[in-house]
Amino acid sequence: MNILDQIIESKREEVKDLKKTFSNDSYQSMEFYESEIMSFIYKLNSNNKISLICEIKKASPSKGIIRNSFDPIEIAEIYFDNDADAVSILTDKNFFNGNMLYLRQIAKIKQAPLLRKDFIIDEIQIYESKANGADLILLISEILSKTQIADFTSMANEIGLEVLIEIHSAVQLDKIDFEKHKMIGINNRNLYDFSVSLNTTAELKKLIPENIFVVSESGISKKEDIKFLGNLGVNALLVGESIMANDNIEARVKELKKWCDNEG
Repeated sequence: MNILDQIIESKREEVKDLKKTFSNDSYQSMEFYESEIMSFIYKLNSNNKISLICEIKKASPSKGIIRNSFDPIEIAEIYFDNDADAVSILTDKNFFNGNMLYLRQIAKIKQAPLLRKDFIIDEIQIYESKANGADLILLISEILSKTQIADFTSMANEIGLEVLIEIHSAVQLDKIDFEKHKMIGINNRNLYDFSVSLNTTAELKKLIPENIFVVSESGISKKEDIKFLGNLGVNALLVGESIMANDNIEARVKELKKWCDNEG
């Protein structure tokens, strides 16, 4: 069984447990459910530079623990203070050492849109995301059918969430309705063997309509990477490991922001 299959099997059990305690209706009484979101699409519309999504991630299946000294609130504050355009928060416990509590805590102090990054396979996770302060959610095309993507997107939009659809190969493009999905994430990491190549963005970007916002994810660490992606017309970058593994998070974010500003 590959890593992705293991994650999804674990996620199914997690969803079963979640439904023992919560329901779609019960989430509607929680703190952030009725709150207006901070729109990331609005930011992309108004930004002539490459936008930077900074990620909060303690571990990954491929690298293990990425950052031992890990305080998600402190990291989020650094991101906000240094003008991150959005913050991605890993909430998967079993494979990424994430926690829904991180999202909820950071939502109380947020100064930029928050992306809940997880493996969403059930509608209850969408309600959970909104109730805990997310502004947008990730839907991974590799693990969802065309019908699920359409239904989950409609559901998210109905309760005020934006959606980032993630693709990894051209095969997944047939699942996407570009009239409804205006923001596509291209993950440069192969979810089956976790290898990384920025050429994934180069190849898939050519197949996506010009009016769609494109976010390149994973494997971005050097000035040359950002120049390469900027030349492709990418609108935003999602950077996690390169920041999390750095001894000086603030200096690293400043550096990335400078490179993004120069290439946008």
